[in-house]
Amino acid sequence: MTREARVGRVERTTKETSVLVEINLDGTGKVDVSTGVGFYDHMLDQLGRHGLFDLTVKTEGDLHIDSHHTIEDTALALGAAFRQALGDKVGIYRFGNCTVPLDESLAQVTVDLSGRPYLVHTEPEKMAPMIGEYDTTMTRHILESFVAQAQIALHVHVPYGRNAHHIVECQFKALARALRYASEHDPRAAGILPSTKGAL
Repeated sequence: MTREARVGRVERTTKETSVLVEINLDGTGKVDVSTGVGFYDHMLDQLGRHGLFDLTVKTEGDLHIDSHHTIEDTALALGAAFRQALGDKVGIYRFGNCTVPLDESLAQVTVDLSGRPYLVHTEPEKMAPMIGEYDTTMTRHILESFVAQAQIALHVHVPYGRNAHHIVECQFKALARALRYASEHDPRAAGILPSTKGAL
């Protein structure tokens, strides 16, 4: 039996940004990303490649002000597209977790595709404030925005790390893997919705 492709496509336009996101959860990690914020592009590339999601992101934003609106609105559109692509969630594992090291840094990510948005996020204090044009305080806001639209519960914990680039990157890699595992189909649960409530 051939399953329908699990794809999501969201266009979001405001006075501050214009965003297009397309995602295929059953892809091969093909990524085409352009937001105008180099390090953010790098992180979204990690998300697609390690999640094996085919991911297209095209964002034009008011970077003459700063990168906040561009980063936030992209994350909102990405979350909405991910939720759309999940469809009815029948037969998926629902839960996923992954721990990823990156040199001296470690990220632990657990996800529940629950239909209920909730974020728990911890990372080392006193990180470098910027990575290129990327404000490191935006990582939590990216996750908040993604979770709100994807309607998932997400716990991200970085117990230690020194290099800001490593601290952020291992979070995106672990998130990619956790989302991949949670959204994959469980061969033992074909046709079953993984919820005792009868809804996700």
